[in-house]
Amino acid sequence: MAHRKPHLPEKICASCHRPFAWRKKWARDWEQVRYCSDRCRGVGTREA
Repeated sequence: MAHRKPHLPEKICASCHRPFAWRKKWARDWEQVRYCSDRCRGVGTREA
């Protein structure tokens, strides 16, 4: 049987408005994370 991850916290991306889950590299500053990717961070907030 495949390994299943436990439920991870999620946020909505400020740029693309899609949900994204917690990642280990964001562990120290999860409260400040606003974008799901470097691409969205470069674009910034846009109208959807």
